[in-house]
Amino acid sequence: MSLIDVENLTLQFKTDEGLITAVDNVSFSIAPGEVMGLVGESGSGKSVTAKSLMKLNPGNAVYAPESRITLHLDNGPVDVMSLKRPRDMEVVRGGSVSMIFQEPMASFAPAMTIGSQMVEQLLIHTDMSKKQARELSIEMLDRVGISDASTRFGQYAFEMSGGMRQRAMIAMALSTKPKLLIADEPTTALDVTIQAQVIDLMKDLVTDFGMGIIFITHDLGVVAQTADKVAVMYLGKMIEQGPVREVIRNPYHPYTQGLIDALPQLDDLDKPLMPVPGDIPSPLERPEGCVFHTRCGKIIGDVCRTVAPGWSDTGENHRTACHLCHEGQSA
Repeated sequence: MSLIDVENLTLQFKTDEGLITAVDNVSFSIAPGEVMGLVGESGSGKSVTAKSLMKLNPGNAVYAPESRITLHLDNGPVDVMSLKRPRDMEVVRGGSVSMIFQEPMASFAPAMTIGSQMVEQLLIHTDMSKKQARELSIEMLDRVGISDASTRFGQYAFEMSGGMRQRAMIAMALSTKPKLLIADEPTTALDVTIQAQVIDLMKDLVTDFGMGIIFITHDLGVVAQTADKVAVMYLGKMIEQGPVREVIRNPYHPYTQGLIDALPQLDDLDKPLMPVPGDIPSPLERPEGCVFHTRCGKIIGDVCRTVAPGWSDTGENHRTACHLCHEGQSA
């Protein structure tokens, strides 16, 4: 049984220039205890997709009528798209779904202690007393590896290092015991040793809590160490999905291959870096046909410029949206 099912998610933003498509017909599912890596360059729609699961996008967001998000809880399924009032959304926002944002310094209120913010959310989402919420918050800070947790509980975010703030954010997200954890680039601003600690912590959390995790990043190296499966996004569309080892070893989409080629090779320090050529287009100038064709070196005639590719099965639980697959080719 899946934990969450996302079907045909399409999201546009109302702007002065008109409607801008940020997410285009995205579908995926996550099972309990499963980690899905969501990868792509900045501007690919990763964070917008994740925030859609909690309807956290701004007020100018317009969801297509066919968009479906179903969260499967112990007391029955929840149709997230049908929830309108903030009170109704509490079952999702901070309740069954928690999110670790990219920059914890901007996520914590600077004038409130870490502990007071943790206690406040527990009083909203549980029936705990203030004393119980304090005890659980300190326990969670200790569990994520923050030393002298009772002292840190009374500190402000600016008094902590980047790695410690990130751990505090994880502790806060986990204190309500969510079914699904969304981690939006939780290691981007951290040095490599702290990155490794956070990745190990995420693995332990899956084992201990059995929760599903969406791990958003642009780093395929991090995904390879963390996720069970991976979904590659480009300009709001998912273009390749599958088991993480299968996708990394046998990428079928040229964009996925480009992301892999861009990784530094520590065993060959003389090899030049190979970025994906060109820049991701503005959503205001969304290409016709395959959205990647303006940067692709393997275009097949006019078909890539005019026809959006459908999904092709390219392995066990591995599928790719690329015209090359219809031609029996790969990246």
